[in-house]
Amino acid sequence: MKAVIQAGGKGTRISSITGDTIPKPMLEVSGYPILYHQIMNLKKSGITDITIIVGHLGNIIQNYFQDGKKFGVNISYVVEDPNKPLGTAGALYYLKDKINDDFVFLLADVFIDIDFKKMAEFHYKNNAGITLLTHPNAHPFDSDLVVADKNNKVLTFDHKTNDRTKYNYHNLVNAGIMIFSKETLDLIHEEKKYSYEKDIVVPMIEQGRVFSYKSSEYAKDMGTPERYIHVQEDYEKGLPEARNLSNKQKCIFLDRDGTINEYVGFLRKEEQMKLIPGVSQAIKDINDSEYLCIVITNQPVIARGEVTTDGLEEIHKKMEKLLGNDGAFINDLYYCPHHPDKGYEGEIPELKIVCDCRKPSIGLIKKAVEDYNIDLEQSFMIGDSTLDIKLAENAGMKSILVRTGQAGEDNKYDVDPDYVCDSLNDAINLVLRKEKGRILRKHEY
Repeated sequence: MKAVIQAGGKGTRISSITGDTIPKPMLEVSGYPILYHQIMNLKKSGITDITIIVGHLGNIIQNYFQDGKKFGVNISYVVEDPNKPLGTAGALYYLKDKINDDFVFLLADVFIDIDFKKMAEFHYKNNAGITLLTHPNAHPFDSDLVVADKNNKVLTFDHKTNDRTKYNYHNLVNAGIMIFSKETLDLIHEEKKYSYEKDIVVPMIEQGRVFSYKSSEYAKDMGTPERYIHVQEDYEKGLPEARNLSNKQKCIFLDRDGTINEYVGFLRKEEQMKLIPGVSQAIKDINDSEYLCIVITNQPVIARGEVTTDGLEEIHKKMEKLLGNDGAFINDLYYCPHHPDKGYEGEIPELKIVCDCRKPSIGLIKKAVEDYNIDLEQSFMIGDSTLDIKLAENAGMKSILVRTGQAGEDNKYDVDPDYVCDSLNDAINLVLRKEKGRILRKHEY
């Protein structure tokens, strides 16, 4: 598989740092340009045939990388006329006869550390026309969001200009990293300005050929001075490399009811979804650490016929929206819809079963481990119920009981947690204090 890097923009949002002397892909992180880090990440995944689209100040990029041989890759260039920029995708016109297979397409102002082999497997498994690398971020309220179905097929974009006060949404953002099939180039008919999103992705969505590859890996836009500084800080902490899914991940698994949101027994309406004070900051602290944040929850209200799957979806959208408003996000959520006891009016018979995904069984944990390459021995389960503590014991994780919600008074299981804390905030502080002062290995190429 080849890669095409769009490095031709002027970078007006970050011009206070670059001025008009260097192109934004040449901004340095730990002594090397962003573009260098991208190329080394591609190389690590076995992608060594790379085309860079250059425009404004493109000669600086060409002089630095040349043919790529000294970096162990093969680099060619498409040079745009700086006075006639072709948008984010117009220069692909010049590659129509040079690319004969699916290829990675990425924007040069995104700092990445990604296992492209895993992404390519997803792409081919779904026979995708386009695969978008998507993820939650800390500011969904001012981001264009991706709307996908339960099979990860992209349905539409929810643009940031929409009035979102009237509805809830999943926190899912296009990271600017894609795999395009060869057929996408057929959408570029002439030498003119094209937008990769409007003129390529949207038409392919209408054909049902675009899929969302949701990843917890590091992919951050560096287009503003604030985000550039944040990336540098993350790199010094070793977070980009640690998040690459070729490496074992550490995770903090969270229960939902009584741990994240106020406990109301069986939560049936999105209006009942209210965050416990301090929870957003706790999850934000997880987001800034090496740990993933994944929710594991039993939702027997589905089997009991009290909430539809669409209704539960709205509840979870509300939770993600509330967290996103506070700059926090979860990496994923897994729920069990089953319930073993029969006899409820309106119940769903096929869901009234004994399953391996209902806590304290570890079916959902196994799924998360498969999806995110999680090391359970380095992970935690945090919840307000003895059910959560038993789950941790069954899965071989450390456990923390919080004194919110049921506060362990459910007495379903006679188990002792590893730790007890007053709140999720205290629990996360405890976990991260154990990491404090530990020097993470920096990425060395």
